[in-house]
Amino acid sequence: MTSLKKSIESVMNGKIQPSVALNLLLTLLSKAYGTGVKLRRNGYASGFLKSKKLPCIVISIGNLTTGGTGKTPMVIHVAERVRRWGYRVAVISRGYKGAAEKDGGIVSDENAIRMDANTAGDEPFLLATSLKGIPVLVGRDRYQSGMLAIDRFQAQVVILDDAFQHLALFRDLNLLLLDSTLPFGNGHLLPRGTLREPASTLRFSDALIMTRSFLPFREPAEPWAMSRPVFCATHEPFFSRRFLAGEKLAFHPHEPVTENALLIGKRYFAFSGIAKNDDFLKTLQKMGADVRGFQGFSDHHFYSDEDMRTILDAAVNAGATTLATTEKDLSRLHGRFQLPMECVVIGIRMSLDNTMGFDRFIQNRLSLTP
Repeated sequence: MTSLKKSIESVMNGKIQPSVALNLLLTLLSKAYGTGVKLRRNGYASGFLKSKKLPCIVISIGNLTTGGTGKTPMVIHVAERVRRWGYRVAVISRGYKGAAEKDGGIVSDENAIRMDANTAGDEPFLLATSLKGIPVLVGRDRYQSGMLAIDRFQAQVVILDDAFQHLALFRDLNLLLLDSTLPFGNGHLLPRGTLREPASTLRFSDALIMTRSFLPFREPAEPWAMSRPVFCATHEPFFSRRFLAGEKLAFHPHEPVTENALLIGKRYFAFSGIAKNDDFLKTLQKMGADVRGFQGFSDHHFYSDEDMRTILDAAVNAGATTLATTEKDLSRLHGRFQLPMECVVIGIRMSLDNTMGFDRFIQNRLSLTP
């Protein structure tokens, strides 16, 4: 079963061509999935299915493909800017794979974090550690979580993480992220590809954000942009934290990390459990790190003691002096491990090529919303 799952993931990501039998199976499943998606969209568009509306402004940040487009850093970017403009903001995430996903709850308030990653889910926990003073809530029922944010924190603007497909809640503004390197994956719907919905559904967005885009988006625009505002963003990596050998891995207050001190003379063994592990490895190499080995895990992987022993053994065998991982992985390691080797954590910031234009677009939409 594990072998089949890996084969399907490789097909979805375009790494291998499927056998005739597997291709037929995945294609049939994709067509069935696509029919369900279309019926659901049409149900909400016709009014047969009802969307609830919160008594505040709702901004959705989502994507068309599964994982890895930069939603979490974009949520952080938008939430911080909206707060800077004087609005009371709250962030809501589903809390995927967290114990609180079903019943919902408050991950953090204005003063403290109230859930761990196992309860909240790794991405909401990372949002809570990054957004100081901005409440973060989780729950499968986003309307219920939104009302809680309004009642408890008087939220004026609610930002929904990964909610382009969450049609049960009305959105005042839909921001859709597309990875500029592969905007529509391999062009196929799940499970033959990585598309959650057909590319045509981007017409339901209000603006497109091309991530991992190092060149400004210029006219003539791609036909699929459909005259929507298009913004370009890059993922800017940075050394977030450094843990010395024997120091507990945790999101504690830390001194600024000097990049040169972490590159000169260091030999890295990297590990991650994110949607695009290969991208993390390439990021480290582009930063100038001497990477001697790498181990990838599935997205949202919860590390065991055995996992960490395997990682440490591989690092020693590779001649590495330092471990490297991501902030998202740190959320799952938080408070659980003390490693006998130095470890650094890489974070990602979102940088837009037209920040002023993006700010004006958001501000205009906020002011037009009653």
